[in-house]
Amino acid sequence: MTSVNKSNAATSIETVETAKSLRNLYFTRTGFSFLWFILVTLFAKTNVGLANTLLIIYPVWDVIATYFDIKANPATVSKTPQLVNIVIGSVTTIAVILALKTGIPEALMVFGAWAILTGLIQLILGLKRRKALGGQWPMIISGGQSMIGGTSFILLAHSPTMGIASLAGYAAFGGFYFLLSAIRLSKVIKGNAIKA
Repeated sequence: MTSVNKSNAATSIETVETAKSLRNLYFTRTGFSFLWFILVTLFAKTNVGLANTLLIIYPVWDVIATYFDIKANPATVSKTPQLVNIVIGSVTTIAVILALKTGIPEALMVFGAWAILTGLIQLILGLKRRKALGGQWPMIISGGQSMIGGTSFILLAHSPTMGIASLAGYAAFGGFYFLLSAIRLSKVIKGNAIKA
């Protein structure tokens, strides 16, 4: 085997391993998003304590998932966007806790700002991974939609119809896009495994 073939095989194996790790993470994120959606839909209007806890848990989970996203990538790949996302998610968690002491509208504005920033990071990551892994268009669309959703949370935070329950759709769409990305990555894994 020539050095070029060895290099291509190593790249293919690395791509498959990264795609497998991200696919598993995306399936896990899908499950979390749908569970969060169900709990918010069922309890947000009747159990304020649980609704507030769910609002705090969402950015915490994003921090945890981002950590595993970092672990899924090769050591040579820049982790700057994910590290920034971890910092933003950690600050958001604290900010949501503090905002909830003032009221739901304030917490929704914090959540909205977080959705905009994490959506931008997701968009950047999707664009960066598109060449190496493919199957990133759902993440790119999801990042853009997160930015739009976050903007609406901020603008409508004081609307009488806005509450934590209004975030359920945000989580459901996020879960749907993670599911699409996981399925897409399965095709990438299959294609690269055949080449290797």
